[in-house]
Amino acid sequence: MSILERLKAPTPKFYRVLRNLGLCLAAAGGVLVATPIAIPVALVTFGGYLIVAGSVATAIAQTVVSKENY
Repeated sequence: MSILERLKAPTPKFYRVLRNLGLCLAAAGGVLVATPIAIPVALVTFGGYLIVAGSVATAIAQTVVSKENY
């Protein structure tokens, strides 16, 4: 099964929830990084980590397929 087929295949319910949480984490990190007011450097760095963690969780959760779909 190629990666494109895995991305198009249905995702199990748990991993759909995990994917959506990853998207929320990445969005929250984007808000921290792109905020127009001056915030501490630690918060900007934390925002970058949230973006990476959310993106990785989303990518991994999207490629999971259930056994019935092989």
